[in-house]
Formats: sequence, structure tokens, C-alpha cells
Amino acid sequence: MSFVADLRVVLQGRDFRRLFGTRLVSQFSDGIFQFSVYGFAFFNPEKHTSALDVAMGFAVLFLPYSLLGPFVGVFIDRWPRRQILVIAPLVRGALLLVTAGILVAGLPDAVFYTAALCVLAVNRFFMAALGASLPHVVPQDRLMAANAVVPTSGTVITFGGVGIGVLMLEVFHSHISIMMVTSGAVFALSALVAASMPRHLLGPDDDPDRPDTRQALRGVFTGLADGFRHLSGHRVAAATMGAMAMHRFMFGMATALGIILYRYYFTGGDASGALRGMSLVVVTSGIGFALAVVVTPLATERMPLERWVPWMLVTAGVATAVLVTPFQEWGLPVAGFFLGVAGQSVKICADTAVQRDVGDTYLGRSFSIYDMLFNGMFVLAAALSAAILPADGKSYAAVAIIAVGYVVSALLYRLLTRRALAYR
Repeated sequence: MSFVADLRVVLQGRDFRRLFGTRLVSQFSDGIFQFSVYGFAFFNPEKHTSALDVAMGFAVLFLPYSLLGPFVGVFIDRWPRRQILVIAPLVRGALLLVTAGILVAGLPDAVFYTAALCVLAVNRFFMAALGASLPHVVPQDRLMAANAVVPTSGTVITFGGVGIGVLMLEVFHSHISIMMVTSGAVFALSALVAASMPRHLLGPDDDPDRPDTRQALRGVFTGLADGFRHLSGHRVAAATMGAMAMHRFMFGMATALGIILYRYYFTGGDASGALRGMSLVVVTSGIGFALAVVVTPLATERMPLERWVPWMLVTAGVATAVLVTPFQEWGLPVAGFFLGVAGQSVKICADTAVQRDVGDTYLGRSFSIYDMLFNGMFVLAAALSAAILPADGKSYAAVAIIAVGYVVSALLYRLLTRRALAYR
């Protein structure tokens, strides 16, 4: 079914519309907040932005999802999810007011980043509760359509929030605190939408055999270890997840490189010019993401994903080498498009490989590992960038690491999956 057809089907359910509305409002707010962090860390004309600042900004945005992800489910399966969706936006709104106050007071950056981490930690619980609530508002035969609609719509509305953030930064210049307050106010509105649902509609269902919280928390570590062992016995799923992780590492380095290049090498320190340049890269990458959603299913009908993944990795490596090495401003948006196509294609294949090959009882643990790799590798890449990038960002070594890393990842992937291909 097409996206529009799927959306029309699932919107027939009143409870789904309420949960969907809660997600859209919250993710719009999240787009504004994420861009406010980007603006503070990367495009603030009142401060010098280094590769270390970029690494800190990415750590704030992604580490809560890596570190808290495996543990969140323990509480989501015990606390009333509708109450989480009502209370979490109010807590986050209050934290955003505190964060805005920190900016106005001019407190050290470390205090701001700590407050932002707390905001995103609350958001991690909120998003997990939304995901776990979906089967309670959608019939089983429409769950596939809902899963096709919800992530795509959430991504689109988040980009909308980012767009509003860009406009606000242009209008209010360095007053990022205004963006924080706006994000908090919008996010609080999602609590009103969630409160329109019955208290016990979203679960969790009663389970007398459910272990207590302390035992469940200890079981997280055991479960992750079991997930790693299970994945090791499913070569294609593990290798494709590894390819996705390597892409995230290279993409993280490319993002950090682009931010510093635009901030200093291309614009001579003009924060507004750097913002416009990176915004264009984000747009072209987004177009690449959208194209991958169309191209990858068609490509994998004609060849197995074990062949498509290395093709995409090599494409990303060659595009980086050819388009970024001249260090011309026009090359980065074009490279962003190719990396967007390649990266989203690899992610779609990784999702498919895990869902296809991993046993159902291990899916939750496997996707916890997946999330940790997806976000953690991006942060690790930013940390490496902080160590090797010069002040103006122009680094042939960084471009070489990205380009060669993609190609080597493709070769390793082919080696690991060759046996699987032999049986197709």
C-alpha cells in the first residue's frame, strides 16, 4: 500500500488519531529543541565553535537514547503509559524553562548541556511509551500500516520543527532561550491531547508473572548479552547491523566535518552563513532519505539486500572522495544527498534483516542493541572528529577516513555475507 492509503486506513480509528496527534505535537516540539541545541553548540555568533563543541552537542542529543534505551522498557511495562504521556510533557516543559534560564543567566556550557541531557532523558521515556502504546489503539491487521505511517510522519514533522527553529534563530539571532521556551510550550500541548484518552487505554496489561522492577533491571544486562549471542548466530542480520553502525560512524564524521567547514573555512566565521549552508545540506540529505524509501524496495526486488548494502556503502565512499576533497562549498550538499540515499538504504536493509532473520523472542533485545549502535557510533565519530579536525575544518585525513571507511565496510560486509549469498 502507498503511504497515503496507509494513512487513510489507520486514521479511521479515533484512539489512533489521539495517540498520533500526541506524537506529532511532541515531535514538532522536539525539532525546535534539537535545533536550539544545534544553534547553541554550532551556530552561536557569540562563541567560538570547535570540533569539541560539536562532539558535546551530539553527545547531548544522542547519548540518552544509547544509554537509557535498554532500561526504559522496564518502566514502560510497569507504569500507566497514558499517565507517562500526560506527565512527561509537563516535566519536560519545566526543564526547558530551567534550561532557558541557564542560558539567560550565562552559566557555564556544562550546566546547559547537563540540563539538555535531562530534557532528552525525559523525552526518551515519552517516545518509548508512544511506541509501546501503538498496539493498544490499532487492530492487529492494521498494525503494519500504522508502523509504515508513524515513523515517516514523525520524521517529517520533526523537520518542520527544525525549519521553525531555523526561522526563529534568524529572527531572534542568539536568543536561543526563546526557542527553548517555545519548544516547552508546544510539548506541553501534547499532554492535553494525551489527556483526552481513557486512563487505562494504553496499558500495560496486568501480568501476574511479571518480575519485580529490581529483578527486571538486572535482567537488562543478561538480556543484552543473550541478544549479542543470538545475533552472532545470524550472520546476515549481524553483518547488516554492523554495516549500519559503520555508516553512522562515517556519517557522524561527515556531519562534524561539514559543520566546522561551514562555520569557518567557507564563511570565515559567519554564523548566519554557516547556518544557511548546513541547512541546505540537511535539505539535500532529507531528499536522499526520501528517495531511498522509494528506491530500496525496488532494488531489493531485483537483487538480495546482501548485494545492495555494499553497493550503497561504496557509493557513499566514492561520493565523499569526489565531492568533498576539493573543499568547495557546492560539493557538500551534493555529497549530503548521496550519503542520505546510501545511509537510509542501509538502515532499511538492516531493519529488514533483523526482522526477517532474528527470532521473535529476541527482537526486542536485538533492537535495543541496534539503537545503542545507531546513536553511540554517531557520538563516537564526533569524538574522533574533535581529536583530528583543525580549527577551520579542512582535513584531507578526515575525508580519507570517511571515504576509505565506507569502502572497507563494504568489502567486510561482502566477506561476512558471502556464504549466505551462495545459498540464494
